[in-house]
Parts: sequence; structure tokens; C-alpha cells
Amino acid sequence: MSRRPGTLHLNAFLMGVGHHEAAWRLPESDAFAHTDVGHFQELARIAERGRLDSLFLADSPVLWNNIGRRPSGALEPTVLLTALAGVTQHIGLIATASTTYNEPFNLARRFASVDHVSGGRAGWNIVTTAGADAARNFNLDDLPAHRDRYERAAEFIEVSRKLWDSWADDAALGDKAAGVWGDQNRIFPPRHAGRHFKVAGALNVPRPPQGYPLLVQAGSSEDGKELAARYAEAVFTAQQTLAEAQAFYTDLKARTAALGRDPDGIKILPGIVPVLGATEAEAHALADELDRLIVPEYAKRQLATTLGISPDDLDLDRELPAELPDEEQIEGAKSRRTLIVTLARRERLTVRQLIGRLGGGRGHRTFAGTPEQVADAIEDWWDNGAADGFNVMPPVLPSGLVAFVDHVVPILQRRGLFRTEYTGRTLRDNYGLARPANQFTADAVEPPSRSRRLPAASVS
Repeated sequence: MSRRPGTLHLNAFLMGVGHHEAAWRLPESDAFAHTDVGHFQELARIAERGRLDSLFLADSPVLWNNIGRRPSGALEPTVLLTALAGVTQHIGLIATASTTYNEPFNLARRFASVDHVSGGRAGWNIVTTAGADAARNFNLDDLPAHRDRYERAAEFIEVSRKLWDSWADDAALGDKAAGVWGDQNRIFPPRHAGRHFKVAGALNVPRPPQGYPLLVQAGSSEDGKELAARYAEAVFTAQQTLAEAQAFYTDLKARTAALGRDPDGIKILPGIVPVLGATEAEAHALADELDRLIVPEYAKRQLATTLGISPDDLDLDRELPAELPDEEQIEGAKSRRTLIVTLARRERLTVRQLIGRLGGGRGHRTFAGTPEQVADAIEDWWDNGAADGFNVMPPVLPSGLVAFVDHVVPILQRRGLFRTEYTGRTLRDNYGLARPANQFTADAVEPPSRSRRLPAASVS
């Protein structure tokens, strides 16, 4: 088979002290690092040392689970991104924010501000947020219906793009001689009135350096794929097998083309949890140690919530019950529920075994092996049309990210699959995506470079 042209994209998904739920119990781990800005700044430096395209911070407007299970609570991600912008120069900075529990004006302003602060490196992971607990934090008695959440999300994105476009790129003049700072005729208030939102005025921050922050999406339900096909420029997805990943990839690219978009304008990045060791035995020993440290009763309750059943319906040493609510009965994470049930049924896993398989990546593909084996797995999915890159989810941080950057990335570089240097200055440059034109103007003016940048660490 001939080598697929181009190079893949790599995103570092940074979660506390690691994606494995028991990572905090390892002797090397700092159980309180998840609220330490210095910890995340060091992770950002490591990821940039590996020339990764971007880093990503998840978020949810609710305190999930019993805090006995793992380090809980998180810093607000867009605030944290500004701290990471100051110690990096090239890597993209992506944060999650919910369209269900925010308003377009505030969120559009926040991401425009991060894009200015970082010199054009901001990305927004668009989520609709599952779970009734979050709803009850925002004046609601229950979770809005799945379809309603996605309809609101679509309108939210439309309004946000109008807000980012409410300043022409050349609206700010700074003409000292004429005494004219800006051209009011180059301001375009949205005057939006829709089903979910009414937004009259222009944004109170100039158009972002990238035009729009990179738009990322992570839902894989039917509604999620339709939203991604219409708006997303990068998609984080969970796929367990090559065949499933190929089917998702082909489907989403086709949906994107059917809407008149260039399929190359949407980058699909399945998650991978690389458990690395100098030898295969060493990698599996680490995986076994992490799984041994899982507290099954905590994990069983979380699994039951995802499946829409009671924890009492799950026996750790038996397979999943024969009768489970189907995807249409789930108002939360529909696609993740289906992935988990399919995995359990296909491999005939007991609940205890399933908990172990989910402990590292919550349904994302976990792969234990040597750096060469992990690179082979990445190359296989790339060459076989299953991915444009990967959402790298180290099971333990910082050691798992260090191992990936220092040992897997060089292999991918030697094979010509990944960059050896950054060649652009924005997140869109990293992903090979064009800066969007302003919908209210006929031109697409590249903004002059006026803003002062925060001091940034050099990349060796």
C-alpha cells in the first residue's frame, strides 16, 4: 500500500495527573497537581517541545462523581489557557465550553480574548453537556432534550461567528494625524433574533487574529455528527477498532462534503491512551498496576450512570445485563453509551473487566506497548483512512507525555509522518486550515500585527 500523502496532527489532551483514573495513586504522582498552574505550564512546554499541534483542556459545569474516586474539581480552562499562552509560542490552546450553560456574547468574547492574548492560538471545543446534575446548577430541573441541546448549539455557533465578525479586520485605524482611532462604519452589530438567543450589539473586542478560534467538536451521536459536519474544523472521537474508526471517518467526511464543505477542512482525531514501556512487558506491567489501583465500586457507579441503570443491576463478575436502555432512551452521552455496550458485548467482558478497559480512557482506545509499537498503531490508522491525527491521552502525567514526546514523536518524524519544526504562527496554521473571511465584508484582510505579545518560552 502506498504511503498516504501529508502528515498527521497530534493533540495533547491534558487531564490532571493523567487519564487513568488511578494515576493519582502512583508514588510518582502529585495528587493535588490538577489545580497547580505550574503543573500545566510544564505540560504545555513538554507538548510544544514535541511540536504537537495543540493541547486541550476538558471541562464540565458540574462536580462529577464522588470526590473519593480521583482528584476532583478543575480550574476554569480559558483562564488557564492564558497562563499557558505566556510560556509557549507555537502550540494551539483548546478549551471546552458548553453551549447549553453559557451565552454567546460572553463566550465569544472570552475566546476572542484568548486568541488575542496567545497571538492566534485559541480553539473552542464545543459541547452540549450531558447530565441532569449540570442542569440543576443553571436554574433547570432536568437536562434539556438531546435534540434541543444540539439545536441550541447550532444557533450558538452562528451567533458567535456573527460576533467575531462584528468588527471588520481593518476597523481599527489608529490614525493619530486625523484623530480617528477606528472606523465606525466597519462595525457590524449582529442584531440576531432566533429561537434561543437575541443578541443586538457588536462584540466589545476586535476580531480575533484567527478570524474565529479553531472550532472543535467531540460528540459522535447522529446529532453530534451533523453539528460537526456543518461547523467543526477538528473532531475528537472515541473509536475502539480500525473498522469502526474507518466507518466514522468515511461517514463524517461524506456528511461534510454533502454540506458543500471541503472534507479536508475537518480533521478527525480519535483518542489514544498510550501506555508506554521500554519493552512490551514493561508497558503491560504499568497497565496492570494502574488497573489494580482502580476502586471498582466507584467505577461501577459511573458505568451505571452512563448506561442509564442502577448500580445494583451490575455484578462485577458477570457480563452486562441482557436488557439495557437503548441509545434512543439515553439523553446524555448517547454515542459513548453505545461504544461501551458494543465493546462489552463484542469481547464478552465482565463488568470488572469492562471497568478495567474504561479506566484509562473512558472508551477511548488504550494501547500498551513500546514506542515503536505505538508508532506502528498510529501509522496503521493514518495509512488506512481512519484518522487525520490523534488526540493523545497520556495515562499518567507528566511521565506519559514525556515518554510520548521523547520516544514516539521522533519515530513518527523519522518516518515522515510528523513535523520536525513549526512552520506557522497560529493554531489554524498548525492544522493547515485557512483563516475564515468576514461574513459581513467582501474582503478578507489579514489584520496588521499591532498587539503586544506575552513573553514566551523558546522552543529548543
